[in-house]
Amino acid sequence: MSRNIRSTNLRFNLDKDIQHKAWHYLQTMDRKIFKSYNHVIALSVVEYFERHYQKEDDPYFETRQREEKFVNQIVSAVEKAMEKALPLFLAGWLSGIGQSQPTNAMPHEEKTFGKISTGAKQEDASADVDWDFLGE
Repeated sequence: MSRNIRSTNLRFNLDKDIQHKAWHYLQTMDRKIFKSYNHVIALSVVEYFERHYQKEDDPYFETRQREEKFVNQIVSAVEKAMEKALPLFLAGWLSGIGQSQPTNAMPHEEKTFGKISTGAKQEDASADVDWDFLGE
């Protein structure tokens, strides 16, 4: 036996909820994903203690993690909404470049897409846009 290998026995008291749950996870784990009890238990012990010591050093660690998760959910939702809305917005904006007023403009208010109203004189706003960001 190598000196680098250590052995220990684990006992699970199935009358205790947490130990019963741990035993259940070990018995039902997917062997294609989790190759051995040793590996799962080693990962679990390391993760548990790293989290414990990090929380001990930084009492706001878990709060920040929850906040970061919440912010990521918001960013993801905005990204999905933009993926749906941006093509329609750009299509409407690009089709309105040649028009002095969009077809859906209210009669009592002056709206322009792609034009800047300067009194009687109209200038093409697209001339001031650097279109290189679109690429080829």
